[in-house]
Amino acid sequence: MATRKSSDYSESSIRVLKGLEPVKQRPGMYTRTENPLHIIQEVIDNASDEALGGFCKNVIVTLNADGSVSVEDDGRGIPVGLHPEEKVPTVEIVFTRLHAGGKFDKGSGGAYSFSGGLHGVGVSVTNALSTRLEITVWREGGVHQIAFAHGDVVEKLKSRPQTREDKKSGTRVTVWPEAKYFDSSAIPSAELQRLLRSKAVLLPGVKVTLVNGKTGESQTWQYDQGLRGYLIESLAQTSGAEPMIPLFEGEQYAGKDAEGFAEGEGAAWVVAWTEEGNVVRESYVNLIPTPAGGTHEAGLREGLFNAVKSFVEMHALLPKGVKLLPEDVFARVSFVLSAKVLDPQFQGQIKERLNSRDAVRLVGSFTRPALELWLNQHVDYGKKLAELVIKQAQSRLRSAQKVEKKKSSGVAVLPGKLTDCESDDITRNELFLVEGDSAGGSAKMGRDKEFQAILPLRGKVLNSWETERDRLFANNEIHDIAVAIGVDPHGPNDTPDLSGLRYGKICILSDADVDGSHIQVLLLTLFFKHFPQLIARGNICIARPPLYRVDAPARGKKQAQKLYALDDGELAAIEDKLRKDGVKEGAWSISRFKGLGEMNAEQLWETTMNPDTRRLLPVSLGDFDLASSESRFNMLMGKGEAAARRAWLEEHGNEAEADI
Repeated sequence: MATRKSSDYSESSIRVLKGLEPVKQRPGMYTRTENPLHIIQEVIDNASDEALGGFCKNVIVTLNADGSVSVEDDGRGIPVGLHPEEKVPTVEIVFTRLHAGGKFDKGSGGAYSFSGGLHGVGVSVTNALSTRLEITVWREGGVHQIAFAHGDVVEKLKSRPQTREDKKSGTRVTVWPEAKYFDSSAIPSAELQRLLRSKAVLLPGVKVTLVNGKTGESQTWQYDQGLRGYLIESLAQTSGAEPMIPLFEGEQYAGKDAEGFAEGEGAAWVVAWTEEGNVVRESYVNLIPTPAGGTHEAGLREGLFNAVKSFVEMHALLPKGVKLLPEDVFARVSFVLSAKVLDPQFQGQIKERLNSRDAVRLVGSFTRPALELWLNQHVDYGKKLAELVIKQAQSRLRSAQKVEKKKSSGVAVLPGKLTDCESDDITRNELFLVEGDSAGGSAKMGRDKEFQAILPLRGKVLNSWETERDRLFANNEIHDIAVAIGVDPHGPNDTPDLSGLRYGKICILSDADVDGSHIQVLLLTLFFKHFPQLIARGNICIARPPLYRVDAPARGKKQAQKLYALDDGELAAIEDKLRKDGVKEGAWSISRFKGLGEMNAEQLWETTMNPDTRRLLPVSLGDFDLASSESRFNMLMGKGEAAARRAWLEEHGNEAEADI
């Protein structure tokens, strides 16, 4: 008797999502879904880009009585003529096609030399997640209107000549967000106000207004002092602390002949050191707020640290036995940083964190000499700052020594193949569990030996899901991992002694292939089953090495670059970007890393181990409770669960890549 399969897998099983369908299917990949603020921010960012280019002096955001939001600017107006290739109105393409926009062409003749937009999926996402979206464009003597519903055109473009009353240029976009895509349909007013105020700060002379359509009340922000005034005001509001030395502020942008940077790239910054109270830290890239920081903030930290360290050494101010670290200089720093990056790469479409590797060097190389010069011109202030920084370092050393005393009573002999780090600061230390000896060798050479330790693993780790706790140490690899970490195996309801924990982050570093994923799963099984407190505390992470390297030739203002892609999707996006930059097909070369062992130490450091430029995935239980997670693990890893595992894979296997 033939068994009936639970689901067919044939040509018709493969779905191709067209137009804006991918956004509607998985909105969380394109925007934040707690509330609609981010899809409104995409429209505000477009108006801000007009102001950044010098074409707009007013941005007005109106919260209408019917729940819609209007964003109006007096810029050039979105082009409405037929697109030369697509033969439909350009305004329609901007709002209905992913990867379409005016921000790909970055040459000197491009519409936006510097902009926050990169992917071209900004306002098209806004359109996809709205029940209705209306656009009015005032441009070249005409008034042009078009409307969409659920991402589709419902009122085609209509144009009429401008009258004396409406003679102007600009764009107004009105959005009705669709409630089903968001946890809450309410836009948080404090966040919106903070966003609009930051736009005014970063665009001196531009007036930003928020109008409440229900009450008629309005707020206006316009800053003449720019970053400086904003930081002083924010410090007064959050902590009331006075800066201990005058503010360090400046701006610098690359000229035509700058080596390694495009003309106009650079940053403006204002930095304050305070002895007490909360610190204020805000950063932006091409006017886009980056609340999760990124490589531009790392560049500022590096520049400040190197300048202060140089001053301290030059004046012989450092006490014996004290070594300065970047966090000693950065601990009491408040700053507002506004970077201009020609080709910004963000982590994810919501653009909360800048990933462009060049930004570390860009901001660091501009801020360091400026601060060095300022400190040496104001030696008294420099010494006062040095005193604060040395006090921070001494406090850090004292707390590390306390931890050391607690641990020294009975330390197990560490595994011979562990290459340990120098620091005793558990909050900073990292252990990389590396697949294979050859990759372990590259990691040892590429790491920062100050705080990064390496433990190479030979072959596949034991599937420990059904292994009794007292039999775990019979396996050499698991024994070495447990001893290196400094924590004994325990159960979910135990309260283990974590005072011996030697590393704040334990990073699984395996190849970007199927075998590497298997090793990840086996290690995650070990930690989930036998070290659950480490997952609960956020100690476990997965390092994400790239699968591809793209060698891109020099183009326009950009020098030749090495670009890295995590997977096929990122590779396609990079190639698409190069084509839009005018690079001829085939002018770039693609290398595929078969494994970590193929990477040299420098590449491994830059892409996977450097805290400023790597992509590290923290492991947590997420929305699952312990019981449902255990039953899922049992089905996936249990020895007698092959049939259930196969059925689950047939049903859900094609979803795995999208969810990771």
